[in-house]
Amino acid sequence: MRNLIISAALVAASLFGMTAQAAEAPAAPYVELTNPVPVAVPGKIEVVELFWYGCPHCYAFEPVINPWVEKLPSDVNFVRIPAMFGGPWDAHGQMFLTLEAMGVEHKVHAAVFEAIQKEHKKLVTPEEMAEFLATQGVDKDKFLATFNSFAIKGKIVQAKELAKKYEISGVPTMIVNGKYRFDVGSAGGAEQALQLADKLVDKERAANKAAAN
Repeated sequence: MRNLIISAALVAASLFGMTAQAAEAPAAPYVELTNPVPVAVPGKIEVVELFWYGCPHCYAFEPVINPWVEKLPSDVNFVRIPAMFGGPWDAHGQMFLTLEAMGVEHKVHAAVFEAIQKEHKKLVTPEEMAEFLATQGVDKDKFLATFNSFAIKGKIVQAKELAKKYEISGVPTMIVNGKYRFDVGSAGGAEQALQLADKLVDKERAANKAAAN
């Protein structure tokens, strides 16, 4: 009996030690996708940001990520994809894809964020969107026609499929080269997220060079 008690104590101590070590080991700041997703522009390292206009964390990320995007090297392709989980997520995502298709997204992106986050505009119906966007110089009729077009419906399907393949559960989330997923929280903050993106871009660049040799 005494031997059994001692053995049980040793096992418990061993398990405790393993648990303590596991608790002390830092979690990886990113997840490597089991099934990598093909990039939009072959030959370039892709960085994707999945976002929602209604997300305050995405809004807070804007002044940090925008200057970073402007300084990206020529071998990096940055892509924004709206996360569409239903309701206003879908409405705002469709608005973004419409503006992108019209070639004016970069001109009004900040204004849309401000309207929703600061002015508390809902912008969930095409009419509401068109009225607001008209104040930003976007042609109302052209916006509504594009919003309801077959091409935009196809882009919505594509955006939802990508989000599913990336296995995202929230925003803002970043994907590097279709392989690595992380968010601001897992990275430790906004600046840390971009530093992590830089490291993963460097990793992919090195892998590409090694494969070419």
